[in-house]
Amino acid sequence: MIRIAAVGDIHMGLDSQGVLRPAFETLPDCADLLLLAGDLTRHGTPEEAEVVAREVTGLPVPVVAVLGNHDHHDEQPEAVTDVLREAGVRVLEGEGTVVEVDGARVGIAGTKGFGGGFVGRSGSEFGEPLMKEFIRYTRRCADSLRASLDDLAEQGCGTRVALTHFAPVPDTLAGEPLEIYPFLGSYLLAEAVDAAGADLAVHGHAHAGTEHGMTTGGVPVRNVAQPVIRKAFSVYHLKDHSSAEAARAAAEA
Repeated sequence: MIRIAAVGDIHMGLDSQGVLRPAFETLPDCADLLLLAGDLTRHGTPEEAEVVAREVTGLPVPVVAVLGNHDHHDEQPEAVTDVLREAGVRVLEGEGTVVEVDGARVGIAGTKGFGGGFVGRSGSEFGEPLMKEFIRYTRRCADSLRASLDDLAEQGCGTRVALTHFAPVPDTLAGEPLEIYPFLGSYLLAEAVDAAGADLAVHGHAHAGTEHGMTTGGVPVRNVAQPVIRKAFSVYHLKDHSSAEAARAAAEA
C-alpha cells in the first residue's frame, strides 16, 4: 500500500514560519511522500517561498509540488521554483517525477493547470485573441499532463498520480459559487487524466469546495485545499499495481 499525503493552499507568509513543520515531521509515521498542490505562498515572492522551503527542508519523505496562481502573483514563478528546488522539493510544470516506495515506482505528473470551465459551460478557442489564448493555455497544461502520465507509464510506474492546482472536475467545487467555476478549473485536465490513466488526481484552489470527486473515467479526485481538509495534510492509500502485476507475471511463468 502506498500512502500519499497531500495539501494545497497553505498560503504561507513571512509570519507563518513553523506553523506546519511540527505536523510535517510526523509524515514518516503515516505517509511515503508529500504532495503540495499549489498556492504555497500568499503573493508569490521569493521571501515567502523561503518560508515554505524551511517548512519542508530535510523532511524524511520526498516532497513534490506544483505552483498555484498565488505563487505567480509577484511574476517571479521561476524564482519561487528555484527556492523550493534548492530545499529539495521536486517542483513540476508539465513534467513528471518518479518516487521509489519500498521498491514500487510511483509516478507523479504535475502542472498548475488553468481555468475555462466544464462540459456544457466552458470557454472555447473562439473570438478575441485573449480568449483564444486563455483556453489554449489550459489546453497546453492538459496536454503536458497527459504526456507526462503517458511517459511515467512507459517508465514502469504501476501507480500514477496527477497533481494540479486548478480542478479537473466540478464535483470538488461543490460549495463554491457557480459563477466562478470557469476560473477554478477545466474539464480538459480531466480528459487528460482519463486518456492517460491515473490512480488519483489531487488539486487545490477551491477553498469552499468539497474534498471528494471523480472523473468521468472513474479516477478519484481529491481537493486538498487546506480550508477544505482543515488540517496540515490528508493521507490517501493507493494499491501498488506494479507489485500486483509482478505477482501475476510470476504466477504465469
